[in-house]
Amino acid sequence: MNAYVSLIRETAGHKTDTMKSIIGKKVGMTSIFDTAGKQTAVTIIEAGPCVVTQKKTVETDGYNAIQIAFGDKKEKHSNKAEISHFSKANTAPKRFVQEIRDSEIDKNVGESITVDIFAEGDDVAVVGTTKGKGFQGVVKRHGFSGVGQQSHGQHDRQRAPGSIGNSSDASRVFKGMRMAGRMGGDRVKMKGLKVVKIFAEKNYILVSGSVPGHNGSIVLIQK
Repeated sequence: MNAYVSLIRETAGHKTDTMKSIIGKKVGMTSIFDTAGKQTAVTIIEAGPCVVTQKKTVETDGYNAIQIAFGDKKEKHSNKAEISHFSKANTAPKRFVQEIRDSEIDKNVGESITVDIFAEGDDVAVVGTTKGKGFQGVVKRHGFSGVGQQSHGQHDRQRAPGSIGNSSDASRVFKGMRMAGRMGGDRVKMKGLKVVKIFAEKNYILVSGSVPGHNGSIVLIQK
């Protein structure tokens, strides 16, 4: 899928209830210490700067929203529709676009949004795509404990799911049965995180705990 629409699909058809949002790139994890010597695990996110590429109003579109874009993209890799759209904001084509409904950010088309919209101590949620794990069994995918002994005469069923159906009544496997299958690559929102530190000159924001995705993946920070 084109990266231009990879973030748009999240809000297509429904409302994103958030006041302040910014697109960023996950850099990695580290830990910091406060004045009391307490250690806190944090995730470093390069947040913005994002450009406002469109504003929607109730009069013209039926709802209020702003569209923000992040990450430069070469013009030769953009189609004419993208080039025309971003030229209206006097900016180069971007890789990632997100629409934020009912945003309290008062910015005009072409203006930038930076980490300054957040402050240390703010409660935030981070939306991202989890790491893809491929096809996995029930022990890794669902946390099953496995069956049988783990020593003293091992057999080939330690990581088997066990019985999956009733052979005497329904004679079928019910929908929703936890079984082996594709794991990861899901859109996930991590709530209850806090802004621990902001480095405005580098566009870095340090968020407590972990956020979904691999290093270098695109995330959306919401207040």
